[in-house]
Amino acid sequence: MAEFEHWDSFYVIVGAAAGALIGLQFVVMTLIADRPSKGVTETNPAFATPTIVHFSACLLVSALMRVPWQSVATAARAWGSVGLLGLIYMVIVVRRMLHQSAYKPDAEDWAFHCVVPIATYLLLALSAFWAESHESDALLAVAAVCLSLLFVGIHNSWDSVVFVSTGQNQKKE
Repeated sequence: MAEFEHWDSFYVIVGAAAGALIGLQFVVMTLIADRPSKGVTETNPAFATPTIVHFSACLLVSALMRVPWQSVATAARAWGSVGLLGLIYMVIVVRRMLHQSAYKPDAEDWAFHCVVPIATYLLLALSAFWAESHESDALLAVAAVCLSLLFVGIHNSWDSVVFVSTGQNQKKE
């Protein structure tokens, strides 16, 4: 359990960043709410909501890593559960992306809205199995997951803001 102590500052910084970015995302959504694009009810659950979920998962994992667990196995079950739930959620996101017709995702969208998050949640789930035998490696994997969720969320937030602010969401006549 001494290995956890080395990660104090990391999870405080990453968790705080995720929390701040959740708040910022709410501010941005409020500011652009007066200019809703056609099909927003289809695209938001496929593109905007997952961004909040990724930031929230990062915040949750950061908090879980600061709990004074009695054993690595208990902590691993907690973060492994988050990974499994993230994978289930990503199946829902992929379905939403495939069934919405308001926006045609390109390769970058598929990469940052599906492939990277799926790989990230899979790594989180699998790292739970390594925790007892390879504690240091598992903890590095969890740290990588948190950073990946944070950066995917930042990318996807920026992508959405640019899309709306530059008028790309408006139909060309």
